[in-house]
Amino acid sequence: MNGRIGTFFIVSTPIGNLKDITLRALEVLREVDIIACEDTRVTSKLLARYNINKKLISYFEHNKAKKGPGIIKLLKEGKSIALVTDAGTPGICDPGYYVIKLAIEERIPMTVAPGPSALTAALVLSGKPPDRFIFEGYLPRKKGARRKKLKELMAEKRTIIFYESPHRIIRSLEDINTFFPEREICCIRELTKKFEEVIKDTASGLIRHFKKKKPKGEFVIIL
Repeated sequence: MNGRIGTFFIVSTPIGNLKDITLRALEVLREVDIIACEDTRVTSKLLARYNINKKLISYFEHNKAKKGPGIIKLLKEGKSIALVTDAGTPGICDPGYYVIKLAIEERIPMTVAPGPSALTAALVLSGKPPDRFIFEGYLPRKKGARRKKLKELMAEKRTIIFYESPHRIIRSLEDINTFFPEREICCIRELTKKFEEVIKDTASGLIRHFKKKKPKGEFVIIL
């Protein structure tokens, strides 16, 4: 994999179950010189599962401006680097987009080892129409901005997908209930893990559910 300029690999990793990794992803992780990862502790567990020992460098939201150019420098020195996120496909709602864009601007040889993504996994599991959909990532943290975004989506005919954290799920559902009170919503958490849960109800029904049962894990909301 070494050459005048190293190759940059965008590598998808499991979103929960560690068996959900492709043979090609494992091959790339074994052969690259360096793995750039969001959390070295999380990635180390995956690598240990498959007996892979590689140099890791941390690359996450709060150090991306500093570490991104450093990754490009290493690639220009001939190092091959794999970019991974804690779970799923790099660049989807994580800082991987920043360094991917840098690599494109610098004309670094780049390819992708595709694989797991919570977005597509949740969509097909939800039973909602998958032929036309939009992905809005995480709803805004501030209530005013969140409600503004939801109001803009009221006329949307396509399936709508959001990510949400357990800390904000109830607040988001309360605002969704304001604009989509009659809509059946599919709420999926802990995808591919032992406690995977798929719940379908109105927003008000989901709010009641999570007030009785403390929300845990990362969520995908589909409506």
